[in-house]
Amino acid sequence: MRKGILLCLILVSVLSCSKDVTVLPPEDEGNEPPKKITEARIVGYLPTYRFSLSSEIAYEKLTHLNLAFANPDADGNLIMPDISDVVGDARAANPNIVICLSLAGGALTDEQATHWSNLIDDGANIPGFVTKIVDYVLDNDLDGIDVDLEWSHVTPGYSPFVLALDTALDAQNKLLTVAFPQTRFANITDAALAAFDFINIMSYDATGPWNPANPGQHSSLQFSTDGINFWKTNQSISAERLNLGVPFYGYEFVSDTEATSFTFGQMVQQDVSYANLNQVGNAYYNGIPTIKAKVNLAHTEGLGGIMIWELGQDSFDEHSLLTAIHSEYSSLGVF
Repeated sequence: MRKGILLCLILVSVLSCSKDVTVLPPEDEGNEPPKKITEARIVGYLPTYRFSLSSEIAYEKLTHLNLAFANPDADGNLIMPDISDVVGDARAANPNIVICLSLAGGALTDEQATHWSNLIDDGANIPGFVTKIVDYVLDNDLDGIDVDLEWSHVTPGYSPFVLALDTALDAQNKLLTVAFPQTRFANITDAALAAFDFINIMSYDATGPWNPANPGQHSSLQFSTDGINFWKTNQSISAERLNLGVPFYGYEFVSDTEATSFTFGQMVQQDVSYANLNQVGNAYYNGIPTIKAKVNLAHTEGLGGIMIWELGQDSFDEHSLLTAIHSEYSSLGVF
């Protein structure tokens, strides 16, 4: 006991006599500063109804391409148009691009929803369905799968399906990613959440045609900040596993009972000055300055990158939002 007291007195004396010693409190792991980003993902979705625009897309400015959307028939066979031309265009322009098949989508038909429920909510059906998905990936020389089941379609079988799919894809060294809105669905377990290589945050659609009496910006910078905070802080997902979603489209609120969508490219066609705005009349969207601000937000927060819905809505000229994203990351020393 006396030896312990003597050692403590000596330590206090040494510290009090030294001007160079600073005693720091333990670091709070929950408040660590974001890591410096030295590389970033630029993930672009291309839906099947935009495949005809493939030759217009600057694939060299993407790191990841998600082909959307494939849905199963009653037997679990994936229904998808031929993707060979798009894959060929993308790999010719960018040999390093990562190409994934995106499943489901936010607007399933009743028939599609029934097929999904039957295939994943009955555990006996999951292994065969997973095998067909992985076979599609291998047969088409793809790099992985992106899952976009949303809202009521995230049924009780969701997490068991995700875990089985993750195991099968891991065995082939393939990716498993996901798109989530700024909420976590009840049927997503911690284990399923951890299975995804990265998460695309759908930081848009705060309002829209489903709520025409509530006009305004559907994808504000604050809304993006809220989405990052939800997944990074509330759900404790590491920043590098998160991509901030940005819209290449907007909504015009025509009346209290009608709102319609439009693409960024259509706004630029009307007037090139619109490329740098966020609102024209009752039409709300993200122009170049806001998209660049979101790249900076993602970078500052230490996020893994940016996700785009969707590439075919861009302006394929000097006003391109994809170009703005890539050039802003370049100015930050990322590319």
